[in-house]
Amino acid sequence: MLEKTFLVTKSYIVKAKNMRHAQGLVEGDDELPGAILNEDQTIEEVEEKEVPQYFSAAQDSYYSSFDESEMSESPTSEDGGQVFANESQYSTIDFLRSENKRLAKQSEKYKNVSEEASKTIYRAAYDAFANFRLPAIQKRTPRKMGNGTPETAVAILSDWQLGKVTPDYNSDVLAKRIELYTEKMLEIVEVQRADHAVNNLHVWMLGDIVEGEEIFPGQSHLIDSGIYRQVGINGPEILSKFFTTALENFDKVNVTGVIGNHGSVGGKNRKMYDPESNMDRLLYRIASLIFAGNPRIQFNIPDGRGERHWYAVDRIGNYSSLLIHGDQLPSPSTIAPYARKVLGWKDGAIPEDFQDVFMGHYHQQAKMTLGSSTLRISGSPESYNTYAQEYFNSMSRPCQHLMFVHPENGVTSEYSVWLDAV
Repeated sequence: MLEKTFLVTKSYIVKAKNMRHAQGLVEGDDELPGAILNEDQTIEEVEEKEVPQYFSAAQDSYYSSFDESEMSESPTSEDGGQVFANESQYSTIDFLRSENKRLAKQSEKYKNVSEEASKTIYRAAYDAFANFRLPAIQKRTPRKMGNGTPETAVAILSDWQLGKVTPDYNSDVLAKRIELYTEKMLEIVEVQRADHAVNNLHVWMLGDIVEGEEIFPGQSHLIDSGIYRQVGINGPEILSKFFTTALENFDKVNVTGVIGNHGSVGGKNRKMYDPESNMDRLLYRIASLIFAGNPRIQFNIPDGRGERHWYAVDRIGNYSSLLIHGDQLPSPSTIAPYARKVLGWKDGAIPEDFQDVFMGHYHQQAKMTLGSSTLRISGSPESYNTYAQEYFNSMSRPCQHLMFVHPENGVTSEYSVWLDAV
């Protein structure tokens, strides 16, 4: 079948603060304030000889004339000049050969990027385990518990953005704040145990635990460690301490982890990766391998090649909650978009049954009643975010959430565990 040439044109209507933000939103930078209001696409057939006129001056370098090796391949006249049947033939061949060179260069670029990402992942995993030895875990004998119906504690870990730097936040501050959260969590658990047993702990990890390297322009100036150190060293160390302490104080620990947008491999090229690739997911997997020999801790990490696997549903007795990061939803300034999303998911868009929803992403605590569901938004251990200050007019205290769940009645109590003492 004879191939034809088409001109495909995309146009966007973008609401943004300035032209740079508008361009960033079109290129997929979802950290910028604003929104794409409309996207349109037109297709028209064009003559092949008209193709070069549609390229900008910057692109003309891809469509240069033949080099000497290419010139020697074409038939020549007696005086050494090149012979073409007509000018159109010259233009067509010139374009096709140059286009072939351009595509080859682009293919090689993406191949190199993908290979480098794979090397980084394997190097991080190898270095993390090369000399790792998990100490023996001694389960503590808890104080005498009350006779009420046993409940399950739920620790929510969200939006650590490990490696991020603000005026009073960095990797060391995060580590200290998670230690503080662990101490306060156990204090509250002991208060609950005075009335009823709390033998088990569920841990919900809601994404953005890792801070990518190319999520938005200029990010390299706002991190103190790269993906390798976040995923291969600091992240496993912080999580290992938390899970070890949890195993010392609970009979069973069940961990469910979903991915965040900052866990993306990074940059505009992230759309070229397998959608499954996410550094939050890799960190969760490393943690699961560290504790693989302990039957008292279980990990649920949705994965599978070719898909994002962006949500999970965790169940505690008759209670269930949908866990997402929250980048699927707009800023929590209005309820209507949340109601449409959640009710649509409950109506069958998500096949698993669930009662409530828990998400992070926005670094501020909130709670909405949507029909028969409660949607909760987690805080973050991060503090003094100048970006949120400038663009969202908000500043939240560092905190993480803690809940207690009755096996039949659902959530019975919940706490905001403030972490700004560190």
